Amino acid sequence: MSSSNDIENQTELQEEELFERWRCQVDKGQTPLRIDKYLTEHMSGTSRNRIQTAADAGNVWVNGKAVNSNYKVKPLDTIQVLLDHEPHDFTIQPENIPLTIVYEDEEVLVINKPAGLVVHPGHGNYEHTLLNALAYYFAQQKSTQTLDMNDPSIGLVHRIDKDTSGLLLVAKTPEAKTNLALQFFEHSTQRTYNALVWGTFREDEGTVEGALARDTRDRTIYKVYDVEDNPLAKPAITHWRVLERFPYVTFVECRLETGRTHQIRVHMKHIGHPLFADEKYGGMEILKGLPTQKYKQFIQNCFALCPRQVLHAKTLGFKHPKTGKEMFFDSDWAPDIKQLIDKWRNYGTSKE
Repeated sequence: MSSSNDIENQTELQEEELFERWRCQVDKGQTPLRIDKYLTEHMSGTSRNRIQTAADAGNVWVNGKAVNSNYKVKPLDTIQVLLDHEPHDFTIQPENIPLTIVYEDEEVLVINKPAGLVVHPGHGNYEHTLLNALAYYFAQQKSTQTLDMNDPSIGLVHRIDKDTSGLLLVAKTPEAKTNLALQFFEHSTQRTYNALVWGTFREDEGTVEGALARDTRDRTIYKVYDVEDNPLAKPAITHWRVLERFPYVTFVECRLETGRTHQIRVHMKHIGHPLFADEKYGGMEILKGLPTQKYKQFIQNCFALCPRQVLHAKTLGFKHPKTGKEMFFDSDWAPDIKQLIDKWRNYGTSKE
């Protein structure tokens, strides 16, 4: 486990790799205020959620050091918002990308996202994203609503990874986004994921608790930390239960209490069960099974069939932001996951 000094040293090293996106000095008369709220009020074209995400990534700095989103700004603080790449124009242009609409009304829209589609423009993915697809979709609708995907007061309420498939919620009005964001913040939404993980479980269900932050040695992945060792780590809780057991792998359901970046992927690796085919977290290696060429070929065939982490956002439940009605949606597995599970079922009945 990294020490506090390791974290501080790594943070200082990272400063040279970051690009300044925004800077200001706090006024002399400023009263204590959470930095995420302060930046939302002072930075145009952003949202509190995006500021919190930047802080989680260690990209919000005060007086030369990274801070959490709950840091209270003080008079004459120097605030920087940093990027790990050179600034880029993220204006969202409409693109004709097919969408699977599960539900839509005047307030919300629910989408079943395919694997491989980036949700939001970012470094290395400036176009061909879900938001580009939404911009095109809304532009084609004959509606009195004017929906601009560049407006941070509407749009995605939460995110899933590029190579994760499944349900996503979009707010079509500022009031809906505020209401739904509060539900996510208070953990009153219902979200379950299906995942295929390496290894077998003795128990039928369990809970993983572990605060998450970016790995100090590799900023593209996350890791479980003791919050005393890494103050940037955010509490995270994942409940899991076994859905189906196969030789050497297990199909599980994961229910989130919190929604941290890569949460399920990191928590499963932390307890010794990386997601099958998850390259970032070691799941693309043969971690369990037989030392035979036939078995190795079977696994390679599985990787070829589903060359991404086997993770699907299966269900989504929330209260409608206008009516208060309980809404609940369930989605079919993505085709590659369905084929992979069938392949493991067949192997389970005919393994060598």
